[in-house]
Amino acid sequence: MAYQPTTLHSQAASLIWLDHFNRPNLKSEKRTDCVLFFGFNIFQLGKTNFKKIYMKRIITILVVAVFFGCQEKAEKITDSNDYDKYLSTHHTPSKDAVEKELQFWQTRFNNDSTHLMEMGRLSGIHASLFGNTGDISELKTSEKLIKKSIDVAARNKDSYLRSLAHNYISQHRFKEAQVLLDSAYSYPDNRKETEMMLFDVAMELGEYDRADTLLGKIKDTQDFNYLIRLAKWSDHNGNLDAAIKYLEQAKQIAETRDNRGFKLWIYSNIGDFYGHAGRLEDAYNSYLKTLELEPDNHYAKKQLAWMVYAAEKNTKEANRILDSLMVNHKAPDYYLLKAEIAEYEGNSSEVKKQNAMFLKAAQDSNYGAMYNTYLINLYAETEPEQALKLAAMEINNRATPETYQLLGYAQLKAGHKEAALKTIEEYVIGKTEEPKALFHAALIYKANGMDDKVAALKEELMGASYELGPVTAKEIDKL
Repeated sequence: MAYQPTTLHSQAASLIWLDHFNRPNLKSEKRTDCVLFFGFNIFQLGKTNFKKIYMKRIITILVVAVFFGCQEKAEKITDSNDYDKYLSTHHTPSKDAVEKELQFWQTRFNNDSTHLMEMGRLSGIHASLFGNTGDISELKTSEKLIKKSIDVAARNKDSYLRSLAHNYISQHRFKEAQVLLDSAYSYPDNRKETEMMLFDVAMELGEYDRADTLLGKIKDTQDFNYLIRLAKWSDHNGNLDAAIKYLEQAKQIAETRDNRGFKLWIYSNIGDFYGHAGRLEDAYNSYLKTLELEPDNHYAKKQLAWMVYAAEKNTKEANRILDSLMVNHKAPDYYLLKAEIAEYEGNSSEVKKQNAMFLKAAQDSNYGAMYNTYLINLYAETEPEQALKLAAMEINNRATPETYQLLGYAQLKAGHKEAALKTIEEYVIGKTEEPKALFHAALIYKANGMDDKVAALKEELMGASYELGPVTAKEIDKL
């Protein structure tokens, strides 16, 4: 299973862009690698687009031979001298600053107090601590404080409703977030901010018509927040070049204004898009810029770990980066990445160990549905009936093509190959180009003896080896 972040690495409350499922699609004009027609992509935001014409003009057997000959060739991109200084487990300036702020505001706050200012500050601080540490209890504490603020607020209720919606989005409680935002929209002030968040939620729920309408309402080509959403919309529609163009415009705004929060967001996110486009050096440099601004930025570090593993096949170095990261940031999905690395190394006992550690961590009830997609993929291999139950729950939460492909995969592993075929034909094929979805579709087609469709998907999947990871790339070879 390829590593996949759970939430957007946003540094500012107003910048919400979750992408738990939204992976790059395969239609990118920019995919270039050792034979020009395929490339690398993994990162979390968007759906890459690649012109099939480049692939279809090549004899399939030749494509397969060349691709899999190239994919094992490690490409040197990173240099540990560039990032070693950021791996110190004792240098945590962002976390330290937030904890200092917490102490200040905590002294001014009594749990029986109805002081909105103190509660507002503390809720934001605890949300930041969740980002800094991965400790889900901090996000739940933030939720409680916001709810109390809503109860006692006589004015500016829309602001508190948006704050709670933001919290719910981080917890993947998208429908609840949408209800809150629809309520906030009834207030006349700050409607544009509400519309931006409604766009984010609509994208997460697969309500693309509504997302399109909302994007039109917030149109302002000089606005950072509009441009990053226009980029996401462009990427969703398969136009990676346009997405990068809009993000670069947003980057110019962030740098011109010297807005630290904006710069942190844009450097890490545009790094993802550069990765989608096969521009790994540009992606690498963007993550280094992120770390220059915030040395303990966990997201940039884990993307470096993936780059070292997936592109350079340096499992020892990838684990070294992860080990340093996991000292201060406790996200369960790191165990899955370590499990994948172990699988690539052929270390089955370590795979079992890391998967068990993930399951133990992710089953904390405080996480709710945040790790369902990971659990479905994992349970599909070991407990398919449990995977089916979770898939049904996830579809109820967000009925997107990406969630339906999880159901199809669970159905396949549970022995229901015909049901799996019906699921992907009705809800997945033609509705998403997300590589993991197409890989699972290919497995389902193969199980149903539909070799022509397997071959077509295999041809496309060869362009997503970096995004899917070396382990899945080998599985594609066996299709």
